[in-house]
Amino acid sequence: MSHILVVDDEPALLRTLRISLQARHYSVLTASTGQEALDSVGLVPPDVVVLDLGLPDLDGMDVIRGVRSTLDVPIVVLSGRADTAEKIRALDAGADDYVTKPFVMDELVARLRAVLRRPVAAAVPAGLPRIGPYEVDLAAGTVTGPDGPVRLTPTEWKILALLMANPGRLVPGGQILAEVWGPEAEGHGNYLRVYLAAMRRKLETVPARPRHLITEPGIGYRYQP
Repeated sequence: MSHILVVDDEPALLRTLRISLQARHYSVLTASTGQEALDSVGLVPPDVVVLDLGLPDLDGMDVIRGVRSTLDVPIVVLSGRADTAEKIRALDAGADDYVTKPFVMDELVARLRAVLRRPVAAAVPAGLPRIGPYEVDLAAGTVTGPDGPVRLTPTEWKILALLMANPGRLVPGGQILAEVWGPEAEGHGNYLRVYLAAMRRKLETVPARPRHLITEPGIGYRYQP
């Protein structure tokens, strides 16, 4: 049974989340302030933290950094702040995912399942990473599929290496643009859309429904093992 810490200052929402998650066989603790959350993390380390950013005592970004300073556990932000810049700030601070209120419970639970799979998968030796039937050797610079080698351009390799260095975690589009093309390219999201479309055609079994090279619209991209 996975242990979830839910942090929010709305009592009704805390109660709803606790009941809903417990009904899905999660163990749930709740906190209504940032300090209470940090104290709870120190006493009973959770498997994942669900965190609202608008807390009465501490800024949510500080709570993310506080958790990150002691534990490497997934953090899913659940916030009414829908601004893209705010989402990027949270992801840069160390959050693994971002869900905007109002939300659908089934989507939140699906995202929790996704982030909870990441540490389990990382603990099992699995040889070279894969994208579906394709085996990726980043060190050798090769991709091998059922029909033999797959050729990627140098830029595609840079993007793929950055995503695969963060398995299961969302990488902001601005970060990819800055690291691949330089800081002056941060506003050119069309670059990424073109390259990701080409990469999916080469590496995804069904490019129109990608399972491994995932887009989070308006935020960034994710490599899902």
